[in-house]
Amino acid sequence: MRRLLRRPVRLVPFGFLAVILLGTGLLMLPWATSHHRFTPFVTALFTATSAVSVTGMAINDTPNYWNDFGLAMITVLTQVGGIGILTGAALVILVVSRRLGLRNRLLVQAETAEYGVGDVRWLLARIAATVFATEAVMMAVIASRLWLSYDYSLGRALWYAAFHSIQAFNNAGFALYSDGLVGFSRDPFVALPLGLGAIIGGLGFPALFEAVRDWRRPGHWAVATKLTIWGSVALILFGSAALLLNEWRNPATVGTFGVPGKVLASFTQIALSRTGGFDVIHVARLGEESFPLLIVLMFIGGGSASTAGGIKVSTFFLLAFVIWAELRGEADVTVGGRRVATASQRQALTVALLSVAVVVAGTVVVIVLTEHVRYYAALFDVTSAFSTTGLTTGLAAELKPPGQYLLTALMYIGRVGPLTLGSAIALNTRRRLYRYPEEQPIVG
Repeated sequence: MRRLLRRPVRLVPFGFLAVILLGTGLLMLPWATSHHRFTPFVTALFTATSAVSVTGMAINDTPNYWNDFGLAMITVLTQVGGIGILTGAALVILVVSRRLGLRNRLLVQAETAEYGVGDVRWLLARIAATVFATEAVMMAVIASRLWLSYDYSLGRALWYAAFHSIQAFNNAGFALYSDGLVGFSRDPFVALPLGLGAIIGGLGFPALFEAVRDWRRPGHWAVATKLTIWGSVALILFGSAALLLNEWRNPATVGTFGVPGKVLASFTQIALSRTGGFDVIHVARLGEESFPLLIVLMFIGGGSASTAGGIKVSTFFLLAFVIWAELRGEADVTVGGRRVATASQRQALTVALLSVAVVVAGTVVVIVLTEHVRYYAALFDVTSAFSTTGLTTGLAAELKPPGQYLLTALMYIGRVGPLTLGSAIALNTRRRLYRYPEEQPIVG
């Protein structure tokens, strides 16, 4: 315990585990389900982990299996998980920045813009205000639409709007409809607020705060902000265009829609597929050529210190710049006129390779545990769980308990793993007083 208190960063995984176990116990109670019977442990654990890790993956029909109490618990767990990750990430960065020494602290402050300096209470209050204000705007727009255009009662419209707004901003994917949000795929007053909310929640507050503050001077943004903002824009535009082309003639998805409906559905699905987890298009009915696209986008995820999962946009594009510099034979990796530290390059490579190893190992285990499973379906669901996206081909519900425990572990690792790993790498940074002789092994 003394070691944990000396390094509070290590308390983050235990805090999330405690909330998950508490949520599991509450969801097992008979008054949390529609049939008023005790929920099996694996189902309650899977659902609680999915909610706290803001994944949204489910192994049962959420609106029919859980009653109002169960759904309210899922909502609370999702909000706690989302806020917990944001505040946890903020505190981790603050702790790390104060443990690195003056020179490295200045570097961290320059890259994180907001998190390296300032009062902790003010920072956390600003995060909470942004979260609740964004969710309130989303809720108002969606509730008005449901009340005025879909003949929902005011109370029902407010409940449905609040539930889905919280899920979208926190990049979770639980829905109060058995087919997800497919029924609203062509309604811009429902689909767009949810898609935009997921994008905002997935950017991360270091990038979001700096982009809003210096929106007139994007050239002055920190490297991390540039990679996150412009990288997210590029991924969303590319993903939307690619999905639109792949599914243009698929009658099971958007083939029967008009052009505006196809564009809206494709954009919203990509915005929510990166880590949001909602079905705007029936994922199980996508053409096989669309699955690699979604797998890559899910694996990349969103921005650092956000509600999104994955290896993070900045990590992916930083590695792209590393490869580009190596192909050109340049000694330094530069982004926007700034030289990227070698330590950051190594950290990005470490996170990416370890994530690949986890996904590959998880996919192999799922294939071994399941008979007659399509390999891309196993890869899709494993990537979705690890990246805390929540989309599924239906495989998650078909798995036996060992496979569901595996997905549960992947959701937990995918949520707290990168945060803990990144902080551990930063805190373990040390300067040697000597260097070994250099060699250049043959590569390739």
